[in-house]
Amino acid sequence: MRYVFVILLYMTSAWSATQNTKSYECTKIFESRKNELLIELGHIDEERQSLDALKRATEDLLKKKESVVRGKDTRVDQKLQEISAKEASVKKMLDENKKILEQIKQLKSDKVSQTFSKMKPSASAGILSQMTTQEAATIMGTLNSKVVGQILAKMDPKKGSEITSALQKIPSNESQK
Repeated sequence: MRYVFVILLYMTSAWSATQNTKSYECTKIFESRKNELLIELGHIDEERQSLDALKRATEDLLKKKESVVRGKDTRVDQKLQEISAKEASVKKMLDENKKILEQIKQLKSDKVSQTFSKMKPSASAGILSQMTTQEAATIMGTLNSKVVGQILAKMDPKKGSEITSALQKIPSNESQK
């Protein structure tokens, strides 16, 4: 029995040594793999930090670009407002100038009409005969119909008929006013 016990003890020790060796080898493999994983984890962490730094730098650059664009947009809007204000001012001045020009033309026309109204019909007929038909018709269109009749009576019949024909094409003063 002792012999069996020794053999059993020997086999248990051998089996235990084998198990310890296998356990030791597994632990060694796990430790080796753990070190590899830690190194890989370190690389991943470094890359993540690099990506975070790149992301922050990109965001900062984007914010700077956006602020520059906003500044330019603001300046463009200001220029557009200035241009619109100047355009409105120019339009207002043009309208005022047109009104003044019309007033000047009316005053000039009134003065010419008064001049021809005060002249003798024969003198007026002589002057108007020397003008183009359209110019004479324009002047005569501003005169009183009685004065026009007296002037046409003193004119050459051919020129008088041309002016009369042109007078028909000109709108009357009553329709203009």
